[in-house]
Amino acid sequence: MVQKYQSPVRVYKHPFELIMAAYERRFPTCPLIPMFVDSDTVSEFKSEDGALHVIERRCKLDIDAPRLLKKIAGVDYVYFVQKNSLNSRDRTLHIEAHNETFSNRVIIHEHCCYTVHPENEDWTCFEQSASLDIKSFFGFESTVEKIAMKHYTSNIKKGKEIIEYYLRQLEEEGITFVPRWTPPPVGPSETCSSSKNQVTPAAVLVPDTAAVMEGLSGENLSSPGAASEPVVGTPDDKLDADYIKRYLGDLTPLQESCLIRLRQWLQETHKGKIPKDEHILRFLRARDFNIDKAREIMCQSLTWRKQHQVDYILDTWTPPQVLLDYYAGGWHHHDKDGRPLYVLRLGQMDTKGLVRALGEEALLRYVLSINEEGLRRCEENTKVFGRPISSWTCLVDLEGLNMRHLWRPGVKALLRIIEVVEANYPETLGRLLILRAPRVFPVLWTLVSPFIDDNTRRKFLIYAGNDYQGPGGLLDYIDKEIIPDFLSGECMCDVPEGGLVPKSLYRTAEELENEDLKLWTETIYQSASVFKGAPHEILIQIVDASSVITWDFDVCKGDIVFNIYHSKRSPQPPKKDSLGAHSITSPGGNNVQLIDKVWQLGRDYSMVESPLICKEGESVQGSHVTRWPGFYILQWKFHTMPACAATNLPRVDDVLASLQVSSHKCKVMYYTEVIGSEDFRGSMTSLESSHSGFSQLSAATTSSSQSQSSSMISRWRFC
Repeated sequence: MVQKYQSPVRVYKHPFELIMAAYERRFPTCPLIPMFVDSDTVSEFKSEDGALHVIERRCKLDIDAPRLLKKIAGVDYVYFVQKNSLNSRDRTLHIEAHNETFSNRVIIHEHCCYTVHPENEDWTCFEQSASLDIKSFFGFESTVEKIAMKHYTSNIKKGKEIIEYYLRQLEEEGITFVPRWTPPPVGPSETCSSSKNQVTPAAVLVPDTAAVMEGLSGENLSSPGAASEPVVGTPDDKLDADYIKRYLGDLTPLQESCLIRLRQWLQETHKGKIPKDEHILRFLRARDFNIDKAREIMCQSLTWRKQHQVDYILDTWTPPQVLLDYYAGGWHHHDKDGRPLYVLRLGQMDTKGLVRALGEEALLRYVLSINEEGLRRCEENTKVFGRPISSWTCLVDLEGLNMRHLWRPGVKALLRIIEVVEANYPETLGRLLILRAPRVFPVLWTLVSPFIDDNTRRKFLIYAGNDYQGPGGLLDYIDKEIIPDFLSGECMCDVPEGGLVPKSLYRTAEELENEDLKLWTETIYQSASVFKGAPHEILIQIVDASSVITWDFDVCKGDIVFNIYHSKRSPQPPKKDSLGAHSITSPGGNNVQLIDKVWQLGRDYSMVESPLICKEGESVQGSHVTRWPGFYILQWKFHTMPACAATNLPRVDDVLASLQVSSHKCKVMYYTEVIGSEDFRGSMTSLESSHSGFSQLSAATTSSSQSQSSSMISRWRFC
């Protein structure tokens, strides 16, 4: 399996030419890199005008590997070939390197690039990527991979230190400025002279500008505070090393690589707004930086957020007054680490009364709003404290907890809330302080702990009685000045005291069921299952020609084919007979077929759009301008993998893809809307837009109804 690594953008606050002068001092050997023993020039090319300089070197490395491994491999040194392509005109340096030793067993490719900062021509950017493919290595494949990762990490970590070392060396020699390349004069003698000067640009010193350059770059480089300042102007699709340190924290090079690669995957597949870097990093941490696992749970969460419009919950949903009066929880300053502090007086809360008065879904939605508010507060505190704050602290006071809180429907609601929060808000809880735990608490803990992730459980601190007031207690985590008054502190805590919910506010089971249904059907999206031999179809009746049918759907599971048909007569869904002959028409309970099997394409109905094959994880938006009135059928059909054209045997990729779809079942989540042609442009819910975000429909449309079939498809992966 090929392992890939990607570094963030490293910014040197020095001009490109000065960085190049420092870089060249690394050869033919570099004492700062003990493993770099020596290098020989294999080939060299210089253009006549001196703008291009390509040099290829054979580098000798003393890899830090076990002696037994070196003995088995039969080598003491490893050789790499490095090709440097300097373009002084464009101010770029591209470095390509690959291993020469054991190239038939291990394939290592590395690419580095020095470029001018896009927003400041006096700064220089550096990027580095690498790939490792171990075919075989005498049974030591795992050991070789660890050694390669170790050296890659060390290389990235030392890279900036080495450049800065040689920059200081240049400064000590009085070299603080190197002029840019300029086209040489026309004369042949002048051309030679100019070309000669370009070979050793580091020898040039311009005293008049030395002080300016020192103030611009040297001071910023040496200042401890400058390293933590985010660099403005880095391209939107890239992450800067200083930005990562300032807003995301200290990550290892491999962790940075995982973040950057997952972010790049999202940019390549989502074609628009992507989650915030903090959001991506939480899912990576939750899966120990396993990219595949993190991507899976993150995309499931993004689909969930879109379906239930969680991004809008703080702006569009108002908690019922019962929650505001009787839910004993609220935000209260911050802990000693700067994390937002949420206080929950669970022992004073009537969980049974809240469930009977509001229902499970309303409580869940309120908890989601608390989590969304927590994310917002983390962003604010990151700015206030000048360091990354990505989680919050929760203080739970259990005084008053009794068997009433173990009411079965209440525990069921609590477990549901834990499940949803664990799946969609990983690594957002920094610490959980449980105070004044009574004797009944172990019973509750036994019920809920299996549903809590192991990493989350490690963040729990439980205190019985007044233990929280002693050593290792509350004062270790919260400043004395903000300890709530009900915990013998000095700060008035503006959190509702809870209390019993009046029974007059209780609602019947039927009322709660209708309310729960209303809450979660507020989403405009519907879900449907698509089976092999049983497509899902919806009917749209068009009265006025030139209306616009718009759609937005996500392929959550399997691969499907999307079709649009037109019929002059209304199709009737087949009826199930007593023997269940048509049971396949609704195997999942939400699968509908409208096109009768006896209908003939071209006679009873016609295709108005070309079939569109959609892969698992894709999100598709588009529109169709209707030519005739009548009935239009949107169809999602199971995609059957075709056999290889040259043989009857299926391709390996097809077999693997078919195995991913269990029981020949696909799943889609969709939304459709019919808009009058005069209202299509600028419609708030028009789906024909390449600017659609993760959890919102486009606020503006860029479609045109010039053609009768003006579908524009923009895709990105959700599931």
